[in-house]
Amino acid sequence: QVQLVESGGGLVQAGGSLRLSCVASGRTFSTYAMGWFRQAPGKEREFVARIASVTGISYQANSVKGRFTIARDNAKNTVYLQMNSLKPEDTAVYYCAAGTYSSRSQDYDYWGQGTQVTVSS
Repeated sequence: QVQLVESGGGLVQAGGSLRLSCVASGRTFSTYAMGWFRQAPGKEREFVARIASVTGISYQANSVKGRFTIARDNAKNTVYLQMNSLKPEDTAVYYCAAGTYSSRSQDYDYWGQGTQVTVSS
C-alpha cells in the first residue's frame, strides 16, 4: 500500500507560480512512476505530467508544456510539480498518483486526496 498526501495548493494571480508536493508513505516509492492529474469543476480528470520511477524521464501535457515541471526525490519519497506562468484555466484540484508510467488515469493504482489550485485573472 502507498499513501499519498499532496500540499502546496492555494490562490495565486495569473502569471504567478506554485509548487505542489506529494509525499508518499512506504518503502516502495522509488519503484512507482508518478503522475499529476487535475480536475476542474464540471470537467473530467485530465493528465498533467508524469515521471518515471528510476530514470527520471518525464513528460508533460501540451497544455502545460514549458510552464510546468515534474520532479521527484526518491530519498524523500516526494514528487513535485513546479507550476509557472499560471493561467485561470489551470484552476482545478490537482492529484498525484502512483502506478505505471502512463498518461491514463486507469494505469495508476494509488491516489492522493487532491489539493486545490485557484488562479485569479
